Amino acid sequence: MRRREQLEELEFLTLAPYAVKSRESRGRDYPEEEHPYRTAFQRDRDRIIHTTAFRRLEYKTQVFVYYEGDYYRTRLTHTLEVAQIGRTMARALGLNEDLVEAIALAHDLGHTPFGHAGEEALHELMADYGGFDHNRQSLRIVTVLERRYPDFPGLNLTWEVREGIAKHTTEYDRGTGENYEPHRFPSLEAQIVNIADEIAYNSHDLDDGLRAGILCPSSLLDLTLGREIIKELEINVNAFDDLARHRFIRKLIDWSVTDVLEETTRRLRAASPRSVEEVRDWAKPLAGFSEEMSGFHKELKAYLLENFYRHYRVVRMMTKAKHLIADLFHAYMSEPRQLPDSVRARLKEEELPRVICDYIAGMTDRFALQEHKKLFDPSEKA
Repeated sequence: MRRREQLEELEFLTLAPYAVKSRESRGRDYPEEEHPYRTAFQRDRDRIIHTTAFRRLEYKTQVFVYYEGDYYRTRLTHTLEVAQIGRTMARALGLNEDLVEAIALAHDLGHTPFGHAGEEALHELMADYGGFDHNRQSLRIVTVLERRYPDFPGLNLTWEVREGIAKHTTEYDRGTGENYEPHRFPSLEAQIVNIADEIAYNSHDLDDGLRAGILCPSSLLDLTLGREIIKELEINVNAFDDLARHRFIRKLIDWSVTDVLEETTRRLRAASPRSVEEVRDWAKPLAGFSEEMSGFHKELKAYLLENFYRHYRVVRMMTKAKHLIADLFHAYMSEPRQLPDSVRARLKEEELPRVICDYIAGMTDRFALQEHKKLFDPSEKA
């Protein structure tokens, strides 16, 4: 059996000099004995997977609400796809796969029901009480809200995983890194998760939009990268079946990942970082798309925004979701005794608005819909 010390030594022998090594972690807020056969980041990954917040991602919206169908992405499947893409890139670059996986699995724990519409609603409702941001909420979950150990709140994750959550940055995420050296870039492992997230949501939202019939296959010819993929695969957009869609999305992901690996390798050769600290202090992120691929993805995001996220079917549901979350928030604020006892017990530690915000943010789509019925439909049992 390989013990932890052997696994840590294997990291030193096989990972790149700029990769984060488990035994060089800055540690946890609360001291714990090391595990006999799991590294610190493997242990973090396992703790995240076993949380209530992680399980709830199964019924939280990516774009489509759960009852739209079983084939569309949920926040959970998106998270798993980010972890898979991230591990592939980490392995190819000689980075710490376990750290990448832990950050990826935790990066969306703080998402509200109903996706970004839910987050926008909560942020507006909490404007006078510190606002709401799902990145900060993810960090709050792993440091405060999950209660699984008698000696400390949260999961007591390593500094490196918490930093990766705090500094998670994409088009839709604005990580500040507050309390985690905000003036420095995160580890390459965290940078890889940022890019894996972007690849996953761009390609898989496109996939879901095509499957739902909201996006027209012929419109892929309006995209520079779309035209190149269709030409490469010799796809007939007028006979665009499920197999063609799978081939298209697979090629989109493959080209995107390959581009990141080639561009990141080019940057690393130019910078020649010899340690994690040199990565953090470099003038710009060392992991990323080439200029050409970055332009392709910007074009794809603009296409999705106009043709998918602003489609009337999506907008109608998101508008309803905002009203629903506002109804819940105001109902609890006006009469806190409508909150479960376990939730009201937290009023000893937090102000009412934040307790309500935490409660709503933790809801699944399904639970939020059921709770709304219980509060506002007289024929529904409380």
